Amino acid sequence: MNIPRRQFLRLAGAGAVAPILPGRVSALGYPARPVRIVVGFAAGGTQDIVARLMAQWLSERLGQPFLIENRAGGSGNIGAQAVASAVPDGYTLLLVGVPNAINASLYEKLGFSIERDIAPVAALTRTPLVMVVDPGFPAGTVAEFIAYAKANPGKILFASPGIGTPQHVAGELFKMMAGIDMLHVPYRGEPPAITDLLGGQVQVYFGALPGTIAHIKAGRLRALATTTAARSPALPDIPVVGDVLPGYEASGWNGIGAPGNTAADIVAKLNTEINAGLDDAGMQARLAALGAPVLAGSPFDFGRLIADEIRKWAKVIKFSGARAE
Repeated sequence: MNIPRRQFLRLAGAGAVAPILPGRVSALGYPARPVRIVVGFAAGGTQDIVARLMAQWLSERLGQPFLIENRAGGSGNIGAQAVASAVPDGYTLLLVGVPNAINASLYEKLGFSIERDIAPVAALTRTPLVMVVDPGFPAGTVAEFIAYAKANPGKILFASPGIGTPQHVAGELFKMMAGIDMLHVPYRGEPPAITDLLGGQVQVYFGALPGTIAHIKAGRLRALATTTAARSPALPDIPVVGDVLPGYEASGWNGIGAPGNTAADIVAKLNTEINAGLDDAGMQARLAALGAPVLAGSPFDFGRLIADEIRKWAKVIKFSGARAE
């Protein structure tokens, strides 16, 4: 992927000590007071739990409290807007995730740009979605599912927790790459979508691992495939969609970002400590229990992931015609 020179220099510069400009704070003595990590969703979800695990690690390593602030609303936009407009001093951070990349094209007008106004600090985890059907559905593999869909155009209903959610765009990407016609049924959240899938009102769901794995293991849902490039350690016997549709990948990733003009040495210090946490065996075990393998990497690596995902999901949003409600 070709990244514009200005963006490349900004991202790559996070690994070096930059001169301190007016209004910016250096890493010398940082942090000297509590730090907020804004999570754009309600407490209790996977993103919130991942953020809290990393906040605990950073608190212990850096000697100041790292506090989670849940600012739910607008599919993560309210929290992102708050951080984009915050003072770039390292004391307000954002849990960045795939919804932010989707929202860049789903919403016609945002008051910020996730690429321009949020500096990537470090990637944290990537979690798969799972393509699940009712056990009575007349297809036991992805290839059989596609064949059935082609023989029955428009008759398969696929559920999601709402328009523009990762589960929705994962299904739209599947439609686009498989060349099939399915009808999207958006729900208000994951529980009612799974309830109707279990009841046979809808036929397929690209669900988050935490919300589906108990039903899969109990035999109430049949997992056809996971959506990441490699098999999930949580479901090692389940193939990936990419085995049938090469290049297919859809996942729930997240990481830490900061306001756009945050000093590069603060970004570098946070990146070092976050990666140390992701390398810790205890942290890895706790994240693995959530079905969330670590990503890690440099600020540039995370910035490239964000940029790639924005462009990828823009194509899917255009294909589907989806618009934010």
